[in-house]
Amino acid sequence: APIHRQIDWGKQITGRDARVESILALFANEGHQFSVRNLATSAHRVGKLGGRRVRSDRRLETLAEACRARIDVFNSQNIGNAAWGFARAGFTDERLFRAIATEALRRINEFNSQEMANTVWAFATAGVAARTLFEAIAAEALRRINEFNSQEMANTVWAFATA
Repeated sequence: APIHRQIDWGKQITGRDARVESILALFANEGHQFSVRNLATSAHRVGKLGGRRVRSDRRLETLAEACRARIDVFNSQNIGNAAWGFARAGFTDERLFRAIATEALRRINEFNSQEMANTVWAFATAGVAARTLFEAIAAEALRRINEFNSQEMANTVWAFATA
């Protein structure tokens, strides 16, 4: 879809008036044309606004399938946001999280501290084991420890203690 439509959809997804229902309805109608940024942002916002009450909504499963199908073109921010959103929503599909782990491992050197923290938090929250990913993030986080703020550090430590 043209960039102006992507921008309009992005505003609808992130706007003050955005609600879980409006985001999922927009995805149901237009999601097949969403950019990867809008896919990841939709997952993040649905998790943030809806929490676990949306985990059984069929549209969330369809959103997860769309993310999984295009995960290879997600950047590190998209990966972290999508993982966080799905975990926050209580959607813990193994196929989705395996795909996220694979792509995160491939791009680990592109992740900033927040993206690393969000990703390990998501896996720990979802209860999905990802030992190789956690080992890679541990090594990367140690190398770049000074980049972590206190919240990111707390979330990362919690994730490692919980996973």
